[in-house]
Amino acid sequence: MSDGSSILLESARTYLARGYAVIPVPARKKIPVLKGWTDLRLSASDLPAHFNGTGNIGVLLGEPSGWLVDVDLDCEEAVALAPKFLPPTGAMSGRPGKPASHWWYIGEGIKTRKHQDPVSKKMIVELRSTGAQTVVGPSIHPSGEPYDPLDGEPAVVDAGELAAAVAALAEAVTEARHGRKERPHSQPEALGTPPFLAGDAVLRRAAAYLDRIPPAISGSGGHSQTYAAATAMVHGFGLDPDAAVSLLWDRYNPRCEPPWSEKELRHKVSDAASKPHDRPHGWLRDADRTEDLGGVDLSRLVVRARPVVVDTPTPPLLDDPGLLPPEALRVPGFVGEVVDYCLATAPYPSQTLAFCGALALQAFLAGRKVRDPGDNRTNMYLLGLAHSSSGKDWPRKINARVLREVGLGTGLGDRLASGEGVQDALHGTPSMLFQTDEIDGLLQSINRARDARFESIMGTLLTMYSASNSVFPMRRKAGQSEPGVINQPCLVLFGTAIPNHYYAALSERMLTNGLFARMLILESGPRGPGQEPTVSDLPERVLSTAKWWSDLRPGPGNLANDHPTPRIVPHTDEARALLVELRRAAEDAYGEAEARRDAVATTVWGRASEQTRKLALLYAVSENHEEPAIGVEAVRWASRLVMHQTRRMLFMAANHAAETPFDELALRAMRKIREAPGGALPHSVLLKRMKMDSRSFHDLVDTLVQRGDVLVESESTAGRSALIYRLAEKEGEGRVKEEGAQCGL
Repeated sequence: MSDGSSILLESARTYLARGYAVIPVPARKKIPVLKGWTDLRLSASDLPAHFNGTGNIGVLLGEPSGWLVDVDLDCEEAVALAPKFLPPTGAMSGRPGKPASHWWYIGEGIKTRKHQDPVSKKMIVELRSTGAQTVVGPSIHPSGEPYDPLDGEPAVVDAGELAAAVAALAEAVTEARHGRKERPHSQPEALGTPPFLAGDAVLRRAAAYLDRIPPAISGSGGHSQTYAAATAMVHGFGLDPDAAVSLLWDRYNPRCEPPWSEKELRHKVSDAASKPHDRPHGWLRDADRTEDLGGVDLSRLVVRARPVVVDTPTPPLLDDPGLLPPEALRVPGFVGEVVDYCLATAPYPSQTLAFCGALALQAFLAGRKVRDPGDNRTNMYLLGLAHSSSGKDWPRKINARVLREVGLGTGLGDRLASGEGVQDALHGTPSMLFQTDEIDGLLQSINRARDARFESIMGTLLTMYSASNSVFPMRRKAGQSEPGVINQPCLVLFGTAIPNHYYAALSERMLTNGLFARMLILESGPRGPGQEPTVSDLPERVLSTAKWWSDLRPGPGNLANDHPTPRIVPHTDEARALLVELRRAAEDAYGEAEARRDAVATTVWGRASEQTRKLALLYAVSENHEEPAIGVEAVRWASRLVMHQTRRMLFMAANHAAETPFDELALRAMRKIREAPGGALPHSVLLKRMKMDSRSFHDLVDTLVQRGDVLVESESTAGRSALIYRLAEKEGEGRVKEEGAQCGL
């Protein structure tokens, strides 16, 4: 098999593993030719027969791919205006000639909508869902340009909100071209775009309220039921009539038997808007969300299962803080210069990976040579998460070039073969930088294998980290009268992994043994546009600074074998006071986790202050390597990074780590409920998405209900009762979030 066909097949397997249905498309084509391609559902065993040459890969959209949808921006104006209208998402793609022209989302029930220029009839933007497909990388466009791969995590959105946002974007493009007198031609015909952007809270509340109103059934008071729904929209929530019609058409009408025509819905809305009512206009919009909303008796519609009360305090539900903002990945001086060089030369620049590599390089160069007043050292364990073919090896190559140029190449390691091997390497070279792309595999092996070799790697990594300001006693070897020691070892680890593989390796055992808390884990998000590689010399400032560190011999002692005396980098008074404040905040968070008996949270919060101090030290020596001082800006930067990543780590741990196979299924079910529009899923949909047999699924749901993790609701639809699952809100959630905000966490 050629390299090209191998990459094609491997990419198809990756997409399928992520839950996306793939189909073959001819080489340099955008449209599939296989008969019945909309109904094609390829399994893993089918892929080699369809992706064995130089063809393209298409992803079926909508229901076949777990409601993955694509907002296809077909003109330059739409690309430019998209960030102002579309919800943010972690997955965007395109090609060099049209970067960021595809925005990807997950949204159940989203329908395809096309918006064309009313004058030229050319496409402005298309919301693509079930029945459509989009070609993705490593496919080749008819022009010869490569498509970007579909990396990153698509945002989960509400169907009505995304449709409204796309329609508003099309209208903005049309207005920019022709003025207000023209409106985009939309297929299906637009029923009136709500005057709300995607983040509007009123629209979301109105949609959620509408979803709980029983549908109109012919012969069972359907007219009155629809009039009540229309009244709630235009009078209760105060929506514009066009917005009300659009919501009723998208969210309510598909459930009615038979559905209403557009004319009939408009008539209901017009009546509801013009007739007098016994409640004030906007009473639903302005009501406290927790009180009975009247209009429709929700207690009649929703029957909640009573959660089982347990005596063990449970951790609060956590919000996802998302990826680190770009400004958090900027450090002045040496680290920033290495990042800039990496971004300028990498085939696929990634600021996150460039930052991890540069910080690891600085940590290694300063190892055993500087410390802060609390004797914290620069040794760091960094893990960069990025998808395949996103340039994970480029920062490693730059670090290797720099270290070879300044005579420190012997301090590089590339594999963690065994704990004993790491010890032997550090005994000869007490400061080492290990760069490896096998972290996820290593964690899985440690987690599942019975081989003591993996346990020894884990033990070595844990003890080396804590021994950086003392000595590490080595094992006794045959023929030796006394075991050796490593004075102040500086082990810096720069690992990379694919996000899905890393999260799959998490377990409670892994999270509580300390390695997780010692790692700074940064996720890069979607791969950006590529650039032409260039041959470029290393910057002179980078090399001269690295050489300065290489030649530095602080205090008495030979760095190779004796006991060095690292230079103390002082704090300013303001920085010291801020570090004390942050330590106390982390201690408070630790105490709350301890009270909940949350072993994972105590493990992570127990290292937060130490991580902040290490990063502040690295900031200071990067900013001014000759006369460093830890100022307040260094502490503020370090604290923002650590607190953000601590929350992110706890969120990902809560959503991915499982102690048993059953716990893994439970977490997966809860993730699917949480990510669904409105935070709820019908029984049939969740069963289908879990891909389990009915008996096992019922056992799983029963356990989740009895544990108080999931609530069961019953809705009457067309005379039948349908079960709906949603997550239970844990007691104390609001209090924990509020107190965290007060202390800057």
